[in-house]
Order: sequence, then C-alpha cells, then structure tokens
Amino acid sequence: MSLWPQPLIEGFLRFRQQRFSVDDVNYLRLFAEGQKPKFLIVGCCDSRVDPALIFDCAPGELFVVRNVANIVPPAGDRTGHHGTTSALEYGVCNLGVEHIVILGHAHCGGIQTLMHSNGESNPDSFIDDWMCLVDSARVSVEQDLAHASPEQRQQACEQRAILVSLQNLETFPWIAERVAAKKLALHGWYFDIPQGQLLGYNAKTQGFEAL
Repeated sequence: MSLWPQPLIEGFLRFRQQRFSVDDVNYLRLFAEGQKPKFLIVGCCDSRVDPALIFDCAPGELFVVRNVANIVPPAGDRTGHHGTTSALEYGVCNLGVEHIVILGHAHCGGIQTLMHSNGESNPDSFIDDWMCLVDSARVSVEQDLAHASPEQRQQACEQRAILVSLQNLETFPWIAERVAAKKLALHGWYFDIPQGQLLGYNAKTQGFEAL
C-alpha cells in the first residue's frame, strides 16, 4: 500500500491546474474578504451525496455540515461533544446564513441501520446511539406503513427523519428568533438518487414535492 493515497494527490494536482491559480481573482477575494455563504446545508456523510456537486456551487457559497443521516440533534445540555450544533451556531450566529437546508437522500445507510434496529440500541455502537435521535420517524413509519414494502418504509423514514431535524432546529433560540424575524428560512429537501430528483417539503400540503 502506498504511503499516500495517490488518487487524492492526483486529484489535487488537477484542481491546481484546472480550478485554482494564485492569480485567480475570485480565490484571492474569497480569502481576503472571508467567507460569506448564504446557505447552510446539513448533509449526510454518504460519499454519493456531495452538496457542492449537487447544487453546482463554487467555494464560498455553501457552509456544509455533514454527519451520518444528516441529523440535527435537539438543543440540550452543554455536556459532551457537539460537532453539528457548534457548526450550526457558527453558521447562524457568526456567518449570518439566510437559509438552512436539511438534505436527506435515498438509500441512506444510517436510516437503514435505524430501520433494522427496531428501536433497540447497541451500547457499543456510536451509530445506534446517534440514530436514536430520529427514532420517532421509524416509529411513525412502522405505525402508518406497516404493510408497505421495505423500500417504501425506508424512503418514508428517510423523509420523516428530515422533518424531525427541522423541528429540532427550532429548539435552538438563536435559530427560532431569526426564523420568527424572517431573517432565516428552514428547508427540508430530499435527493432521490435513482430518479435524479430533488424534492422539497411543503408544509401546506405536508408532503415532499419535486423542486
């Protein structure tokens, strides 16, 4: 095995040649003025779901937080480690983003683990403990779609988990205050990978619709 992952090094060289230059005005401005993104994306770690690629955005346009299953925990006590919530705080309070998008997707491994767990957490698994944050989505799917196919239940759980995270966002006062003042908008989006579609949650119809 090579000491360094060569594909990454080769990719960086292509980046230097094709997209980055010390004479590039946009890059110089970006680093001189600092980042000023308007959009904060809470996305999944899944390697197939890169927000910058999906939305065709340039550096500086998105502030991206990624974790397993694009989950936002509710506001809680200050003990423990808070990678996702600290990133949310920085994006909202320091950068002043105008939109937060919870970006879920089809065939999410985290949601699949949640569905297979039946609500029983393995104390030795960090993933199980994390996925319990959206177990209410699994419970509602099992109640409402008991006779649906496994694929239908999985998709429903992926989408309902997005709604749990949307609700959790407003448990943070510095988010709720900005939403009430119409300085910040919250969105629940779902990337249907097999269909190549982007769906958005419509609160009026209480469903996900093609954007």
